[in-house]
Amino acid sequence: MTDYENSHEQLNHFEPTLEEETLPGISEGEIIVIRSTRRKKNISAYRQGGRIVVSIPARMSKADERAMVPEMVAKIRAQEAAATMSEESLQTRIGELLSEFAPEITSRPASVNWRAMRERWGSCTGIDRSIRISDRLKGAPDYVLDYVLFHEAIHLDIFDHGPEFKAMLARFPQEDQAEAYLAGYEAAENALAAPEALKKLLNKGA
Repeated sequence: MTDYENSHEQLNHFEPTLEEETLPGISEGEIIVIRSTRRKKNISAYRQGGRIVVSIPARMSKADERAMVPEMVAKIRAQEAAATMSEESLQTRIGELLSEFAPEITSRPASVNWRAMRERWGSCTGIDRSIRISDRLKGAPDYVLDYVLFHEAIHLDIFDHGPEFKAMLARFPQEDQAEAYLAGYEAAENALAAPEALKKLLNKGA
C-alpha cells in the first residue's frame, strides 16, 4: 500500500519558508509532504506523478521537517541521476530503434536533450533535427522511454500524426503498454496537481 492510500494521513504542501530557506532550486508544487499518523520515526520519499512525495511522522516538528525533507529529496535526485541515460546514449538508442523498426528512415537526430517539459513527453524539430525528451521520463521503464524516443524519431521523416505515422509507430511491439503507462502517469500527475482532490482521497473512509 502506498503512503497516500492511508486514509489517516494528512497532506501538507511546503510553506513558503521551507521553499525559500531550505529548498533552493525547487519549483513551486514540486514537493509534497504527507504527515502520517502510522509513521513513528521512519521517513520515505518517492516519485509520484512528476513530483517528489515525502511521507513523515505526523508528530515531527517543523524544525526536523526542514532538516530531513531536503535530505530525502536530495537522495531521490541522486538516485535518478545515477539511473538516467546520458544524452549521448539517448542519441545512440534512437539510431538502434530506427534501424530495428523503421530502417527506411535514414535521418538521425543532430541532438537529443533532456528538457523540463510538463505538457509533452517529447518534441522534434525537423529543421535542425533536434529532439527533446521530457525529464519526467527519467526513471521510466526502458520500453516507455524507447517508445517516446521512437515516436519523436519518426518525426525526423514524417511531420504529422497521420496514417503513415501511426502505421510506423505501431511497429513498436509494446505500444499499448507504453501508452497505458503514460496515461497512468498523467492521471497521477493531474491528481497531485489538485490538492483538494487529493485531500479527499486521503480522507476517504476516515
